[in-house]
Amino acid sequence: MATDILDGERVLAFDLETTGISTSTDRVVQIALIGADEEGVAINYECIVNPRRPIPFGASNVHGIYDHDVKGKGDFSTIADEVAELVEGSVIVGHNVRKFDLEMLEAEFLRLGRRMPRPKAVLDTYELVRRLKLPRPHNLGSLCSRNGISLENAHTAGADAAASLLLFWRLSVDHAPSFRKSLEELERWVVHGNISTDASDLGRGLGDLEVVDSIGKIRKDGQQMILAFGRHKGRDVQEVYNEDPRYINWLLSPKGIEDENGRGKVRDYLGINDY
Repeated sequence: MATDILDGERVLAFDLETTGISTSTDRVVQIALIGADEEGVAINYECIVNPRRPIPFGASNVHGIYDHDVKGKGDFSTIADEVAELVEGSVIVGHNVRKFDLEMLEAEFLRLGRRMPRPKAVLDTYELVRRLKLPRPHNLGSLCSRNGISLENAHTAGADAAASLLLFWRLSVDHAPSFRKSLEELERWVVHGNISTDASDLGRGLGDLEVVDSIGKIRKDGQQMILAFGRHKGRDVQEVYNEDPRYINWLLSPKGIEDENGRGKVRDYLGINDY
């Protein structure tokens, strides 16, 4: 059960409301981090942020935050320290959080010339329902409705964050066998599915190899680094770099390998630290 996996962890549901959907040009207007620390003490962090630019009406019409609501509020730099402290080392739960909210958050930190805080794990309920092959639609509102979860204030950061945490718990109960994994194994399964070990007399399979990055996209076999996903799955990273450098360029971006430490190890292996 998920409760066993998360025992002793700081678990925070995370959601943002923004000026739009571009993770490179739009800005945060509201952030919520809701859950509990390692001792079970409740954490309820919600804050409205001044994006230092007009909020488009279309965005305000979704989340209900208008220019007059952010007037006089501090911008993201005023909350960066406390947000970093909460996110660093936490288990983050959210809906489509990996590809949107965390990328948007990283962009805000990069604008300040700062490193993005690194969660211990990211458990994305959007990725999870797809991995479980649950019927569409997969938007948060529909999933909450089907699972008896109230979402009266949809599209406010606090309500959406809390709903995603309840959805994660509901899924862990209804699909308990899929959650009988360690935290690291669960995250890896949600993102990549089962990696066949293919163990045989020919040697160890991918699933038996040491992981290089946080969720096992890259594996180490002796001195070689092996891709464990995608169209080049099972091939040496150096070999792929020689044949398809654009793919490795993508891999070495936050959209490829999510954690900075993992990207650094691959750069060291390829000898391209001036990247």
